[in-house]
Amino acid sequence: MLFTEYPLLERPRAAAAAGFEAVEILFPYDENAAALGTALARAKLPLALINCPPPNYADPDGPRGFAAVPGEAARFQQAFRRTLRYAGALGAEFVHIMAGVAEGAAAKTCFIDNLRWAAAQAPKQKLTIEPINAGDMPGYFLDDFDLALEVLDAVDAPNLFLQFDAYHAEKITGDVADTWARVKHRVAHVQVGGVPDRHEPAGGDCDYPAFFARLDAEGYRGWVSGEYRPATRTEDGLDWIR
Repeated sequence: MLFTEYPLLERPRAAAAAGFEAVEILFPYDENAAALGTALARAKLPLALINCPPPNYADPDGPRGFAAVPGEAARFQQAFRRTLRYAGALGAEFVHIMAGVAEGAAAKTCFIDNLRWAAAQAPKQKLTIEPINAGDMPGYFLDDFDLALEVLDAVDAPNLFLQFDAYHAEKITGDVADTWARVKHRVAHVQVGGVPDRHEPAGGDCDYPAFFARLDAEGYRGWVSGEYRPATRTEDGLDWIR
């Protein structure tokens, strides 16, 4: 989402030059894994996270994951295996498993079953799930933090964690600080973006200076990823880091 002024293979170099210490590539599947690995190595940056998507995520009308969609277990397993090949080739620390559009008890059971399978299939790979607000992704199954905790407890896998996007937390609950306090014990990866427009995490409805200070004070040691759409050129909006 950042450095879109450059082709994907040039973005790690731009991120390194801007002072970032790692990168996310949410959907790397249209690029050759070896070429991406070379770009990361030249930039001397590790890959923090990739998403586990359906093969046709580039389709604007395509599904946004299907781990919680009943009847799609075989499709999910195929997509997950493909994601694991990329994660292994690129050294991705985390794989975010997307739930997809679904609702109800059958979807919850499906999600839990698929997550159990994935966690057992790749016990050394760190996996995450992330609540996403209904405004950005209508109908997305995992749209609530309490539901996310229930799913994590039900799966009970040591390599499955919560991915905390403060932008989505503000949109879902209206209170990032309170939500963080309730779920931080399950969080392994943090993302940030401005509210309400998902530009730079500065100003707006979320007090990011206070949130960052709290992460430091509480000893959070995971990544904090800028997952937002820059208002102008990426390099022109990085004061929030400093």
